[in-house]
Amino acid sequence: MQRADQFVPHLIVIDGQAALKFYKEVFGAEGGDCMMAPDGKRLMHGEIVLDGHKLFLSDEFTEAEGGTCKMPQTLGGTCVRITIMVDDADTIVELAVSRGATVLMPVADMFWGARYGKIRDPFGHEWGINQQLKEMSKEETDAAAQDFFAGKE
Repeated sequence: MQRADQFVPHLIVIDGQAALKFYKEVFGAEGGDCMMAPDGKRLMHGEIVLDGHKLFLSDEFTEAEGGTCKMPQTLGGTCVRITIMVDDADTIVELAVSRGATVLMPVADMFWGARYGKIRDPFGHEWGINQQLKEMSKEETDAAAQDFFAGKE
């Protein structure tokens, strides 16, 4: 059996339908398969596809309903950041903010040759937004990191 993706992140959110819409609008993703829970109100399984890669979404369900994962609001935060590679980090962050995201780190030029910033989406998940501007060797990146962190001491 051939696999399109070896790893498929699955985000638990407070409003699955709204999350699908947000990720489609902000990241330009296409919709995939969706299935609502028997109550007709909660997303049991939703997919978006971005550059051929899947991301699964669902609303939170109790253990009695078979749920084992919790949304960031239940946990009081998230323990993961998903980094997405984009063509225009500034535009993506601006669009995300206009749709309810919060900037955690403004987009800036970084020592690894990228423009990078961090947002928290309206559903509590953290995203790294990375626009690679130039390819650098490990040696170039290490030297640039040394210079970057030398100014932080």
